[in-house]
Amino acid sequence: MCTLDHKRHESYLLRLAADIQKIEVRPRDWLTPVALVILREESSYGYELMERLEQFGFEEIRAQTVYRVLRQMEKEGLCHSELEISESGTAYRIYAATDAGEAYLAAWAEACKQYQNVMDCFYRAYTTR
Repeated sequence: MCTLDHKRHESYLLRLAADIQKIEVRPRDWLTPVALVILREESSYGYELMERLEQFGFEEIRAQTVYRVLRQMEKEGLCHSELEISESGTAYRIYAATDAGEAYLAAWAEACKQYQNVMDCFYRAYTTR
C-alpha cells in the first residue's frame, strides 16, 4: 500500500513539474497595446512594426498574426491606415494610432499599473518567507 501511494505521489509530482514548466507569466493579449505604443510614437508599415515588436519580446511573431491584429485594430478604430506608393510603384500600407487608440492605451496603462501592484505584493510575500 505504501509503495502504491509513493508511486502515485511521484506521478503527481512529475505532472505538477510538467505543468509548472508550461506556466506563462507574461499576460496574454499584449500585441494590441504594444503595437499601439509603437504606432503612437511613429506611423509604421507592417513589417517595420514587426521589427520594432522584437524589442518588446515578440521575437517569433508571424507576419500574418501582426496583419490580422492590425486589421482588427483598424476595424475597432484604434488605428488607421493609408496606402502609400513607393517610387518603384510598390504599394505599402502605413498605420498610425487614432484618438480611440490613445484612449485604449490610457485604460490599458491604468490596468497594468494595478496589475503591477498585485505582482509587487505577490513577489514581496513570496520572497519574505
